[in-house]
Amino acid sequence: MPSRTNRILEILTERTRVEVSQLADELGVSQVTMRKDLTELERRHLIRREHGFAVLCSPDNVEGRLAYHYEEKRAIAKRAAALVRDGDTIMVESGSCCALLVAQLAAERREVTVITNSAFIAASVRDDPTVKVVLLGGIYQKDSQVMVGPMVRQCVEGFYVDLLFAGTDGFSARTGFTNSDQMRAQAVRDMAGHAERAIILTESEKFNRHGTVPLALGETPVAVITDEDLSDEARTALATAGIEVL
Repeated sequence: MPSRTNRILEILTERTRVEVSQLADELGVSQVTMRKDLTELERRHLIRREHGFAVLCSPDNVEGRLAYHYEEKRAIAKRAAALVRDGDTIMVESGSCCALLVAQLAAERREVTVITNSAFIAASVRDDPTVKVVLLGGIYQKDSQVMVGPMVRQCVEGFYVDLLFAGTDGFSARTGFTNSDQMRAQAVRDMAGHAERAIILTESEKFNRHGTVPLALGETPVAVITDEDLSDEARTALATAGIEVL
């Protein structure tokens, strides 16, 4: 994805609705060029245009979330990929960092099997000859392209793996990692119950907010991979909770 369209999506993720002329000024391009970029993003159902404004279609659209803090997420994904060995079977939840992890494994031609509840992740490596995918069944959430509900729990009962990689919407020193969607949070819990260890992949910005639903991963040991801007306060809270920072 070109860096300029990444930046457009970052701005819209932060502000939701921005005047087209203002976007062109901020990015230093003509309004003609900006309209071409927005036409492409609209074709991919990431934004829509309303009376001279660009509007983010959905904050849950996984392709749009990938663009937000893309470089930080890509670095996190590379670090996570180093934990995976050829021949491993891993579970991967539907976060944007998780999607980039699977893309990284594919780019490195790693012989791995990925068990996931993300239809987006499954589709992203459909042409890759080395990454095998097991797609868990469930209720399909269209914007996030993720499977949720009791069928996820039923499907995952047939597996047990060393590592689960999952995303998060935030962190609270009191409740731990959180999600903003109850059904997606439950899917992560169901997957974590069949993994030796859960690795949370998230940008440090997420430690400045929290979602409404605790992930509550029970007895599963948890570690986190994040970027270098993690605050001392967050490090202390993670250490107190027994969460390893990789």
